Amino acid sequence: MTSPFNNASLPEMGEKLLCFDSFVISGHQNPDGDCLGSQLGLAWALRSLGKTVDVILVEDAPLEQGLRQLPGIEDMIPAAAYDKSPDCFVAVDISDGKRLGDALAVKDRCGVSMCIDHHRPKERIFDYLYANSGYAALCMGIWELLGHMGITPDARMAQCLYMGLMTDTGRFQFQNVDAAAFRMAADMVDAGADPALASTQFFQNRSLPSYLLERSLLDHLTLACDGQLAFSYLSLQDFEEAGAVKADAETAIDVLRSLSGVRVACILKEQATCVRGSLRAKDDTDVSRFAELWGGGGHKAAAGFTLHMPLEEAVAMVSGEIAASLSAEGEGAN
Repeated sequence: MTSPFNNASLPEMGEKLLCFDSFVISGHQNPDGDCLGSQLGLAWALRSLGKTVDVILVEDAPLEQGLRQLPGIEDMIPAAAYDKSPDCFVAVDISDGKRLGDALAVKDRCGVSMCIDHHRPKERIFDYLYANSGYAALCMGIWELLGHMGITPDARMAQCLYMGLMTDTGRFQFQNVDAAAFRMAADMVDAGADPALASTQFFQNRSLPSYLLERSLLDHLTLACDGQLAFSYLSLQDFEEAGAVKADAETAIDVLRSLSGVRVACILKEQATCVRGSLRAKDDTDVSRFAELWGGGGHKAAAGFTLHMPLEEAVAMVSGEIAASLSAEGEGAN
């Protein structure tokens, strides 16, 4: 489903990209595989046309270990250290200015700004916007974009975009998977993507601190609504004791989601200045409605939010609200 904030189609976005010579491509805070894969896949595509392209990180923080081998990731620059003013700023996988962080200042000094996303925008802060929530992963939209631009994908583009599609669908297991996702995955493999390499790099390359965090996650686990809600949290002390960084907790939510009987999984992660929340659904529950209660957003099956309050208060508020809602739904069904 496309957004009412759209003011350009995907083919039109491709036409506009062809008009510029220099680009900077940004993602969002806490970049996942779909974000980084989209950034790098599009960068390689534009470079194949002779364009000058820089790729920036919204914040200067370690990336998830399983994503550190993507082609071109070693050349990404923290937005705070980026001082150029290219012709065009492109945001991928993010249409919310609040999650652009230091990249927002980069956007403001570029000549034109564009955004390609698969979330539901709440506003239009870019000159040109195309958002389509029908994509299981934004990398699918970038793959289509290459076709509209007349670009024949090479192995680097295919590997980056396959990684994003694979991770955002949970190895093609989540509810967002459809026939189009499988067809595009096959096309990416035909273009040179290596599925075994991508799987090994991401799913079989976890750090020891991530496993130590998992122990804390299970220590804090609570089940509610007859096991339909799995809730946990990670404190700053948990991170310190595990010797972990923020990226080590990226896969923690999947541990809760995989529990038998769970419909909704939620994890809160304490950071220096805020508490970040992640939500996942295993059935048709729309978890984005919970995220929106606290100023966040996302997809029906995966969403996130940020709270500015002590962790203890956040735990009580969030777990209580979700449990009450799920319990009310259960009563209504009886």
